[in-house]
Amino acid sequence: MQVTINTIRDAHNRINTHILKTPVKSSTEINKNAGVELYFKCENLQRSGSFKIRGAVNAVLCLSDNKANNGVVTVSSGNHGTALSLAAKIRGINATVVLPKNALPYKRNLIENLGAKIVECEPRVESREKTLLKVQDKTGATVIHPYNDYQIMSGQGTVALEFLKQKPDLDMVLVPIGGGGLISGIAVAVSEIAPKINVVGAEPALADDARQSFVGKKLIPSNYPDTVADGLRTSLGAKTYPIILKYVKDIITAQEQNILPTMNLITKTLEDNIEPSSAVPLAALIEHKHMFKDKKVGIIISGGNYPSIK
Repeated sequence: MQVTINTIRDAHNRINTHILKTPVKSSTEINKNAGVELYFKCENLQRSGSFKIRGAVNAVLCLSDNKANNGVVTVSSGNHGTALSLAAKIRGINATVVLPKNALPYKRNLIENLGAKIVECEPRVESREKTLLKVQDKTGATVIHPYNDYQIMSGQGTVALEFLKQKPDLDMVLVPIGGGGLISGIAVAVSEIAPKINVVGAEPALADDARQSFVGKKLIPSNYPDTVADGLRTSLGAKTYPIILKYVKDIITAQEQNILPTMNLITKTLEDNIEPSSAVPLAALIEHKHMFKDKKVGIIISGGNYPSIK
């Protein structure tokens, strides 16, 4: 399969009763600070604390009964593991999450509280993949990849279906990029519904593998850098990368020192907890104000699973 407007609409019909229609917020203070008219799609208020539940529920509900009976397994540093655990609970099946040993404790707690089994691995790509295969061999569970999966991308694209109904007159949509599942689904949806709207990606300057891949037209893997935006350390996938090349207008970056202050600004002004990855689009926009002058810009607040930082 591929990701199309039809797979995204089908996903929305499938998951609609299991997700929340998240609000769109704006702030005069942030608009003045950024010099741009901004609208925030608040997926930090989504079930499981992030947009990831959309793709996870879609993928789990698409499984045949035979596959579902063996459960699901994934590798995740947090939000996808949390979402998949909830999606499995919704369907009444087992979930196992392969979690790097350095995953943040509160994310581990979220996953455990949803009833999923955690299997630890070293925080290296080889260890993650080896541990995942070991669990799959032992249990027969279906691997649900965090982003390199068309059902996942179709589920994430439902964010755009809602956003464009709530705010149809946007000029641009700014989306954080980690593995690329969210921006892939959104970009496909926007290209069909409102092709005049430009979709732009944002990532930390320390983790700019997506930007390098986009500019160089060659997939460059992440080296899992030590950025506070832990959800955006991941490499693009073989399935997400071509979609990003085709449908995304540009990718910009945010300097590391600007991410937490921007997170605190959004948290204070919108009165909602967000996580560092969610602050990267606004931080990048403020650094590249010239790109957004006189535009109405939508920003995806991707998640809120983060303790507040004073």
